[in-house]
Amino acid sequence: MNAITPFRIDISDAVLADLKARLARTRWPEAELVDDWSQGAPLKWIQDICRYWEKEYDWRAREAKLNRFAQFTNEIDGLDIHFLHVRSKEPNALPLIITHGWPGSIVEFHKVIEPLVDPAAHGGNAADAFHVICPSLPGFGFSAKPKTTGWGVDRIAATWAKLMDRLGYARYGAQGGDWGSAVTTSLGAQDPAHCAGIHITLAFNAAPKVDGEPTVQEKRALAGLKHYVDLDSGYSKQQSTRPQTLGYGLTDSPSGQAAWILEKFWAWTDCNGHPENIFTRDELLDNVMLYWATETAASSARLYWESFGRRRTTPKVSVPTGVAVFPKEIITPVRRWMEPNFLDITHWSEMEKGGHFAAFEQPELFVGDVRKFFRTLR
Repeated sequence: MNAITPFRIDISDAVLADLKARLARTRWPEAELVDDWSQGAPLKWIQDICRYWEKEYDWRAREAKLNRFAQFTNEIDGLDIHFLHVRSKEPNALPLIITHGWPGSIVEFHKVIEPLVDPAAHGGNAADAFHVICPSLPGFGFSAKPKTTGWGVDRIAATWAKLMDRLGYARYGAQGGDWGSAVTTSLGAQDPAHCAGIHITLAFNAAPKVDGEPTVQEKRALAGLKHYVDLDSGYSKQQSTRPQTLGYGLTDSPSGQAAWILEKFWAWTDCNGHPENIFTRDELLDNVMLYWATETAASSARLYWESFGRRRTTPKVSVPTGVAVFPKEIITPVRRWMEPNFLDITHWSEMEKGGHFAAFEQPELFVGDVRKFFRTLR
């Protein structure tokens, strides 16, 4: 068995100096010809963010903040997987593996890990404690980049099952959003002997099934799907067909990488029109840094290439499933559409606010719902 090796984030001074130099030399396009986001991320805002990134953003302070969580790497199936592993002091804590997506990272969970691990210190009940494991997807952040094809959702889920076994967890829960929802779903399907239940915020395996007049929930989801297909899915088509071509520009230009990611924090969040209504600039840039500093624009995009347009058996999930529906999710889950593939939906929450990056946007609502669902499985 390969060793589980302690890890600390430590971006070199040379990478940080290069970043500042590139930001200072940015060659900007002209401004958009509209007064909204309909042509993409507005020039003025991206310029403001990049000026802040160059002149005020303190990566060393942010790095230290992320390093407060115990981190490790472990080689599984030939690939070094980076993960946070924060153990609870509570003797009956339930192991919980939480998976991010694109364009997210482990940064999404920095506000929920401590309340999940030590609920008593955060206004909760000690009986709801978790040991939290947050891996970085292969090709994302500090996990290694796959050197061969084949690293799709199901292989990642199988890798997570091996990781949980190596950590000594014979029974665990799983949670995820975005690609993390797909990985979590596959994990529940592949490892029902050990995965006690899954909690997701996006239903990848739930095709629309509308017979007659759609319900209110179905109309909401169909409207989201139409908006996504018509106006919001260009990034996905590019990443699923030509991720390498995209990678050159994003790996070379920090302003390009920032704009590519930050537009989604406008489009997919419940932010009342602007990402900084719910996130600080530091939080937004922390997440961008995990793509920039690790040069993972192309390798992270390849998950789309691996996943879309390739034949895959839709998994049937028999373990108990909890679903949190955040109103500004890209396409809100619909229970009736999910039921053919999720055979034991035992928990369904319609949240009052929040969007695609649930743990990052609404940590208290997220933590409360995760606690509530897994309480039924302890």
